[in-house]
Amino acid sequence: MKEATVEDKGLIIDILTNSFQENLSVNYLIPQDSKRLKRIRALMDYSFEICRLFGKVYLSEDRSGCALVSFPEQKKTTLKSLLLEAKLILCGIGPGNVSKAISRETKISKNYPNNPIYYLWFIGVNPDSQNKGIGKGMMQELLAESQRMGRDIYLETSTLKNLPWYRKFGLQVYQQLDFGYDLFLIRSGGR
Repeated sequence: MKEATVEDKGLIIDILTNSFQENLSVNYLIPQDSKRLKRIRALMDYSFEICRLFGKVYLSEDRSGCALVSFPEQKKTTLKSLLLEAKLILCGIGPGNVSKAISRETKISKNYPNNPIYYLWFIGVNPDSQNKGIGKGMMQELLAESQRMGRDIYLETSTLKNLPWYRKFGLQVYQQLDFGYDLFLIRSGGR
């Protein structure tokens, strides 16, 4: 796994769009219209940019998997972050979903501790490269990095089949939220 560069952005957006097209949590925020895939791409573009500013973006060595990590306490409101949010609203979630997105994020973040965390926003592998150990290798490296930094990993999933996979790494569900779909809040460290 290596840190991605800005030149990797298109590839990472492709990987995440392909991996999360049917994700309940992503589709909760994205209007289900004829522009749905473009909207998902806009969400992934936003996520990439925010993690480049306030976290890290990783690409697997074979370039078929990626991970976006943020450090929430480092996020600042800047002109660039405001422009990214405006673009997300216009091209991604749509003005009608802003309050839904804010409400959802507020409910999730209330479950974070006050100390700095290692927030795994997205981890994805191209569908045709899944089940080959690429995600496993990335997750092992992410866990090692979070431990070196002294931060517990926090993430969410709306995909039930992912729960046993996360448990293999010692991660556990610590909260479940209902948004019309079940969102499982997961963490390491057991705190």
